[in-house]
Amino acid sequence: MDIKSAIMGFVFALIWSSAFTSARIIVQVAPPLSISALRFLIAGLIAVSIAYFLGQRAKFTHKQWFGIILFGLCQNAIYLGFFFMAMTKIEASAASIIASSMPLLVALILVIVFNEKLSPFGYLGLIIGFSGVILIMSSRLSSGINIIGIIQCILGVLALTVATLSVKSASTGGNLFMVVGLQMLVGSAALTIPAIALETWNVVWNTKALLALAYTIVVPGIIATYIWFLLVERIGATKAATFHFLNPFFGVA
Repeated sequence: MDIKSAIMGFVFALIWSSAFTSARIIVQVAPPLSISALRFLIAGLIAVSIAYFLGQRAKFTHKQWFGIILFGLCQNAIYLGFFFMAMTKIEASAASIIASSMPLLVALILVIVFNEKLSPFGYLGLIIGFSGVILIMSSRLSSGINIIGIIQCILGVLALTVATLSVKSASTGGNLFMVVGLQMLVGSAALTIPAIALETWNVVWNTKALLALAYTIVVPGIIATYIWFLLVERIGATKAATFHFLNPFFGVA
């Protein structure tokens, strides 16, 4: 891995981890699914507008459209939808620890489903990694953490794993901002239905929450996703996913 990729991965992990805190602030004043749908709608419209300004158009193959829709559903609607709901019940630090297991799940699926071979140290790393997550979360459970919030995070990280594996099929073909915007709009559309069915729009805004929403839309939402697509195209999904191991440190901090 070259130095540029390492810097990109480090910056992505730092920004992505900060979203756990900003999301925690937002869900204190707004229903999680509704505010997520609004967030993705705004972020998607901004990214698509930037794409059009740069001369990019929504011209993709069927395979690319499938990847964009799958990524939008899995990462934005399911993963972030579940995590926003979970953070009404558990601390952002606990959510970031569970999210850090995603690289382990990516490697496990590649071994089981795609018959990818790992070195002995790779298998040892999988065992130690899963053991560490289980050990940490067991201590949290014994101290009375909300089990529903934990289950929502687990479902979310499984969806994030699928999203990570689908990035290649959502190859941008040079239309990166268009891809970022469209998958955001997919997430917004998918979350709108359960938001209307399950929630009441009852928001008590304050300055901190508005700043957190604006930050989440622009920085983790658009900038981090942009860096993520560049990083995966540069070094592949498996190597890129390892930067999620930095989430617990940055997220807790």
